[in-house]
Amino acid sequence: MTEDMTGAPPEPGSQWYDNEAGPLVRPYAVTGGRTEPGPTGVRLDLIALVTLDPGAPGTDAAALGPEHGTLIGLCRTETQSVAELAAGADLPVGVVRVLLGDLLEAGRVTVSRPVPPAQLPDERILREVIEGLRAL
Repeated sequence: MTEDMTGAPPEPGSQWYDNEAGPLVRPYAVTGGRTEPGPTGVRLDLIALVTLDPGAPGTDAAALGPEHGTLIGLCRTETQSVAELAAGADLPVGVVRVLLGDLLEAGRVTVSRPVPPAQLPDERILREVIEGLRAL
């Protein structure tokens, strides 16, 4: 038997418990060893907005883990970015991306990706519009 940091032997069945951190679950165990979100390889930016799909199917406890449920719960209150969900769920961003990929494929959430800078309007045009509005 291995002793913990205090020198006391561990309790039976507590090998995955750290007195300060609580239960330990490795990120690869949460994602089943996957590092990419879903078979489609969806890229989820940190600022991508995630919303719970109102027409989503009911919760299937066998298909979803507790971490999936946590993300769904966070999305119920309001639309959140991937970074906000990672902070709220206290999970690494890579794990949250994989779990969101699962939820996206299951039709539980929708993701709004940020507009690429090349598709944003030219700053010169926006300034001309502002000047035109001021002239009114």
